[in-house]
Amino acid sequence: MAGNTAKKETVDNPLDLLSKEEYSKLQKKVVDAIIVARIGLLLRAPWFGNMATRLTLENCDSWCPTAATNGRTFYYNTFFFSQLDYKEIEFVIAHEILHCALDHLGRRGDRIDNIHNIACDFVANNVLVRDKIGTPPKQIKIFQDFKYDGMTSEEVYDILLDEAEDEIDKLGQLLDEHIEWSDSDNDDNESNKPTMSQEELEKIREEVKEAMIQAAQTAGAGNMPAEIERMISTLTEPKMNWREMLQQQIQSTIKNDFSFQRFNKKSQHTGAILPGMNFDETIDICVGVDMSGSICDTQALTFLSEIKGIMDMYEDFKLKVWCFDTRVYNEQDFDSYDNDIQGYRVIGGGGTYFLYNCEYMKSNDIQPKKFIMFTDGYPWNSWGDPDYCDTLFIIHGHHDKTLTAPFGATAHYEDHV
Repeated sequence: MAGNTAKKETVDNPLDLLSKEEYSKLQKKVVDAIIVARIGLLLRAPWFGNMATRLTLENCDSWCPTAATNGRTFYYNTFFFSQLDYKEIEFVIAHEILHCALDHLGRRGDRIDNIHNIACDFVANNVLVRDKIGTPPKQIKIFQDFKYDGMTSEEVYDILLDEAEDEIDKLGQLLDEHIEWSDSDNDDNESNKPTMSQEELEKIREEVKEAMIQAAQTAGAGNMPAEIERMISTLTEPKMNWREMLQQQIQSTIKNDFSFQRFNKKSQHTGAILPGMNFDETIDICVGVDMSGSICDTQALTFLSEIKGIMDMYEDFKLKVWCFDTRVYNEQDFDSYDNDIQGYRVIGGGGTYFLYNCEYMKSNDIQPKKFIMFTDGYPWNSWGDPDYCDTLFIIHGHHDKTLTAPFGATAHYEDHV
């Protein structure tokens, strides 16, 4: 994550005024205070306390004015922490832990650094103030506003993006320095500020996930923020392969019975002819392909390949396929005789309006037994009409693998690929 964006006036480092002995004593006092604060978290907020004890402590006086973390180390500025009481230190520690747990380290993508960092601070600080985890430091006007409560950092970012940058700076100040990751191992780094490669970032993310589960087991139910409980539940619940879920969802639309017109081949060796299953004539489903501006070419090709996979599941089928963004494009029917999905032309590139799929089906008297949507999971305003038809959302590429549509069934493509 990128550096502190709040504008700071250049001042002499107060620590330069101390003798070596005074500095050593102050540093020991600060480390002792951090340890006491971690114990306080273990007693009052055990999930945070257990997460805190796994982080090693390291001084960052040379490059960071407050605090930072890379997911393994808790960095502290001696002068800043010497001004905090125990409850304020608890808040700062928990703030760093939430950055790790909510994967703020890896979710920046190509977003503007300073706006993304502010959005992440709004999310973390709202949780801590709401759940009364420590108290915010008086030395800093933190970014905190409950109008963003319950939002993801991406949602807050989109709102802040419309604000003028000089107006954003008036909202508060970053509580911590945000560690950067880089695709290059040879980036020039004139300060002592640590960076990490994409590969190392991925390792740390996996370590944090394991630590979250272990801390939850130790802390017990109800001793962590609701956002974290949902993430833990998703990480620990057994997941069904989304293709199995798809097959079950489609199979549930098929009426079947026994018929001697289709005999059971497995019974031939017994000398008796047993009836086989007589399925409905066709599998009748509609497939909507999200082609909004956030969908890349690779995702579009993946969606078409998976539709081909649906066709390959069944001998007899009827599929109605279309693309959509804020409109529906290129509706086309496929069946077991005409199944050249590879020649299908995807169209789109605008915004994302999930509800228009339902409006389109209603206006064209289309009533599928099942509607399947391939999407990256970023709807505008609404996921659609929950009462019109059974829906399966297959989400590809969304950062939040806990994301679930408010109705129908949801599966994340990456979980079992």
